[in-house]
Amino acid sequence: MSELIDNGGLAPKDLLKHLILQLHVGAAPAQVQKQLVRMLGQVPYGLVVEVEQELIEDGMPPEEVTRLCHLHGAALEGAIDLTEASVAPPGHPVDTFARENAALRGELEALAVAAAKLDALPDDAPAREGLLAVRARLNALADVDKHYLRKEHLLFPYLEKHGITGPPKVMWAKHDEARALLRGAIEALAAAATGTAAEVRSAVALTVRPAAQAIRDMTDREENILLPMSLDTLDELEWWEIARQSAELGFCLVEPAEGWRPASAPEATADEATAAGKIRLPTGTVGVKELEAILNALPIDATFVDADDRVRYFTHGRERVFARSRAILGRKVQYCHPPSSVDTVDRILGGFRAGKRDRAAFWIQMRGRFVHIEYVALRDAEGTYLGCLEVTQDLTEKRALAGEQRLLSWSEEKADA
Repeated sequence: MSELIDNGGLAPKDLLKHLILQLHVGAAPAQVQKQLVRMLGQVPYGLVVEVEQELIEDGMPPEEVTRLCHLHGAALEGAIDLTEASVAPPGHPVDTFARENAALRGELEALAVAAAKLDALPDDAPAREGLLAVRARLNALADVDKHYLRKEHLLFPYLEKHGITGPPKVMWAKHDEARALLRGAIEALAAAATGTAAEVRSAVALTVRPAAQAIRDMTDREENILLPMSLDTLDELEWWEIARQSAELGFCLVEPAEGWRPASAPEATADEATAAGKIRLPTGTVGVKELEAILNALPIDATFVDADDRVRYFTHGRERVFARSRAILGRKVQYCHPPSSVDTVDRILGGFRAGKRDRAAFWIQMRGRFVHIEYVALRDAEGTYLGCLEVTQDLTEKRALAGEQRLLSWSEEKADA
């Protein structure tokens, strides 16, 4: 089949639809790509979404589009026109998705290097080090799940509100394929942990490479089609809602850039997370009960003293070194120390307040235990003094540790060491 179709005056969208349909009846992607470039040259990124949407509306099952999605990508490789695509500012959700894709491609390149080192080993050689390197890259790539979750639960609902329903269904199915392939690869390499280089190479070829290709294909589809089209479709307030809710689902391999806020965003009101009994922080959202459990589980004894030198909070977990009662809350910290040490406390807090120092550490022997005490200045992003944290640790057992205990050698008998 040297010629798939004669142009015959077809509109670009109808021509693209016809060419994609040829893939579904067995045409080779390279042949379709040649026809596409000859007849259309560069394809506007939004046209691909329109065609996939129309194919589904015309009765093609989304599963069929999903099944041959990789062929669409192969036929369109290098033919997508991005010259008119908008550029998202730093911190915008599209910018974050793009930066995550760049990080994923970096991990995929590192994975390819690790796999190539395995290829260089003799068939019967032990492959432990090479295997660990491949597994480390796969574990990093597992972070892609957060990238996919933000698309599925934040971006796709807004696209659907704008009538774009087919492509999100297809892409969600491709996410699930990539997840399954990644899980399979991780499990296969775990099973090959004691195998020879030949056995590990077989596991890599059968499971790792397909998983890597699925992730790479998705980054290409996002960069060339989904993200530019979404940037054209959603308005600023919709992107702002996506940005506000993104931290709860997490980010993939990179931190988002700080500072993006559209001019049309409403003034801050009562925070929804706080109203729901949660505390929203720059690195995530946590419930009050969860936060209390976290603080009390830390292997320290901590007391917070505010900028006016009053005790406002202390942990009450199992790691208490000094007795505390709620009677000290609101009390001047100077009154919580013997008179002989008040001058030192004042000098430390004065240095914190003046910005001359940030830490002051002490260690003592107490009833046969080695106790470390440290005062740490707390400041906001502008450097304003907020108070200090007194952190006390009983380091007796930790000082006695020798050698090493790695995660892979952990056992129930050593659990409390």
